[in-house]
Amino acid sequence: MAFTNVCLWTLLAFMLTWTVFYVTNRGKKATQLADAVVEEREDGATDVIIVGAGVGGSALAYALAKDGRRVHVIERDLREPERIMGEFMQPGGRLMLSKLGLEDCLEGIDAQKATGMTVYKDGKEAVASFPVDNNNFPFDPSARSFHNGRFVQRLRQKASSLPNVRLEEGTVKSLIEEKGVIKGVTYKNSAGEETTALAPLTVVCDGCYSNLRRSLNDNNAEVLSYQVGFISKNCQLEEPEKLKLIMSKPSFTMLYQISSTDVRCVFEVLPNNIPSISNGEMATFVKNTIAPQVPLKLRKIFLKGIDEGEHIKAMPTKKMTATLSEKKGVILLGDAFNMRHPAIASGMMVLLSDILILRRLLQPLSNLGNAQKISQVIKSFYDIRKPMSATVNTLGNAFSQVLVASTDEAKEAMRQGCYDYLSSGGFRTSGMMALLGGMNPRPISLIYHLCAITLSSIGHLLSPFPSPLRIWHSLRLFVGYENVGSPSQG
Repeated sequence: MAFTNVCLWTLLAFMLTWTVFYVTNRGKKATQLADAVVEEREDGATDVIIVGAGVGGSALAYALAKDGRRVHVIERDLREPERIMGEFMQPGGRLMLSKLGLEDCLEGIDAQKATGMTVYKDGKEAVASFPVDNNNFPFDPSARSFHNGRFVQRLRQKASSLPNVRLEEGTVKSLIEEKGVIKGVTYKNSAGEETTALAPLTVVCDGCYSNLRRSLNDNNAEVLSYQVGFISKNCQLEEPEKLKLIMSKPSFTMLYQISSTDVRCVFEVLPNNIPSISNGEMATFVKNTIAPQVPLKLRKIFLKGIDEGEHIKAMPTKKMTATLSEKKGVILLGDAFNMRHPAIASGMMVLLSDILILRRLLQPLSNLGNAQKISQVIKSFYDIRKPMSATVNTLGNAFSQVLVASTDEAKEAMRQGCYDYLSSGGFRTSGMMALLGGMNPRPISLIYHLCAITLSSIGHLLSPFPSPLRIWHSLRLFVGYENVGSPSQG
């Protein structure tokens, strides 16, 4: 009997112990499962919001997503854009694109190879090619020209093909700010509903007309001139691999192949007197003022677009130095951040370089939620980008000033000096083309070539003998070099 009681009590104790263990263990598992669900929910949150899906927004989304970031891209209009800028990518830009793994986005859009340019001035012409024997440039030394919209759509497709990229059509209304830290954005989606998106890092990459820039800094863009352009269809330039640069009046004119059948015609007008497009004044201006300055062998193609009634577009060219925002958790990129004159077609190159720098700085961070660390990254990005961006900005702004025609003898001497330098061949031409093509965007190279052009122009002014007036013009030209060649802020 005693033995039976012991057995019963032992069995009861075992059952009670097992029950307590089971319930406790089940509770732990439930807690772990709940924690896992919460962790999974937090883990599925967006890391980066990108406002704008142009060249910069799409390329950045792809780069960050390849690093494992969850990216939400909000673009106002996902239809194929139509622009007259962003159609020419220098060799340096192609190198950056390749480093981002996006070189194939130039395929399948009928992009055209460009190996340099032909420069025309006063009935003369000279060919300036990108140097093919530049050992410091580890890439194919050629540019690409294309329809900007086709390129942008390829970038969008490539970015959105990644599972951790969400590409959405919507209009961002404002940034969500809390104690000086940007937490995300408020936007209206394609259904017209106003909603919010949150992330530890917001990148504003919505172009030169950015509405969000003014909420981050007081940086204002300066309008320098207007680029006026149209397309001549179903034609091909003689030597289509060379961009045609005409030193016309009031400023330069360009023709270049953007597809196997389309030629982009673009010229610059100064902002003080712009003919109206809507009432036909611009078409008349093209025919009567610009076309007669275009070489005869190019004139038929140049006028073809006008004669066939192709739509003429005008876009302001702007200059704006880069300014670091004091707000945390946000960064500006592209034309929303920094602009230079587009005469050397290097805007995309600077943008892609910026994306490479930013990506490299963000890669060591496993968590973007630390606003202080993100702020340090942004400050480092701002400093690291300066040498390259300042070189390109200075070159673009200087080159554009030289291309403007003038009745001033000193300025015209500088313009002639630039043509002579590009047409001289040898080291001078190859060095200048390497600089223009982003193959050697170093400050020392910029200073050397600008100084050489200036001294060459002064020598031309003082020939055959240095009269007092010519000496005066030479001094003015040297002072002009000081202003033109002074480094622009990155």
